[in-house]
Amino acid sequence: MKPSTILVVDDERRYRELLEMDLSRRGYRVLLAGDGLRALDLVEQGSLDLVVLDLRLPDMDGYEVCRRIRELSSVPVIMLTARAEEQDKVRGLRAGADDYVTKPFSAEELLARVEAVLRRSEGAHAAGTATFEHDGLRIDFDERHVSVGGREVELTASEYRLLSELVLNAGRVMVHDELLHRVWGTGYEGASELLHTAIRRLRRKIEADPGSPRYIVTKRGIGYVLPKDA
Repeated sequence: MKPSTILVVDDERRYRELLEMDLSRRGYRVLLAGDGLRALDLVEQGSLDLVVLDLRLPDMDGYEVCRRIRELSSVPVIMLTARAEEQDKVRGLRAGADDYVTKPFSAEELLARVEAVLRRSEGAHAAGTATFEHDGLRIDFDERHVSVGGREVELTASEYRLLSELVLNAGRVMVHDELLHRVWGTGYEGASELLHTAIRRLRRKIEADPGSPRYIVTKRGIGYVLPKDA
């Protein structure tokens, strides 16, 4: 089986080398970048399975790098940051990050996050063996293509997982913590603002009128549902 390729982006050489050593020991193929432009060049070349991205870089911050990555690819992104405030996590999610690890962190913590993000990304692909199509919304799970009214929609990895969970559970109200756990994993239960931000961003991409959605309907105080008769 071909090993997953992980790009580590950090301006501190000791962190890059430490992460390269830890990830390589787990069997991953590791690429390194010390700044945002080099990272974007490697992303553009393709064939990446995950990006581990530090927030502080010499040429641009991690948020900007993540936004530019999202213009090029849906590859999952884990952000490394010394900040643990909710508003910073929300900002990262808005930029397209899939997970956060706060410095200082242990090797086991980072490896667990990497494995979880890769598992969710691979699982979302493997779980789909058919095509969902209803009222203009179409998802090809095998190819991970999403379109609305024949127009292809570019989604980040977490946006795709979020939409997939709602589609695969069409007609059932999914509560906030269930969606947070399924899409972002353990430790995000209760992070409602992260979910609300992702829902708003997803609606802007797939709804004709995000203010009056027909695909992703809010059940106030409970969660969200994609109606079977959407």
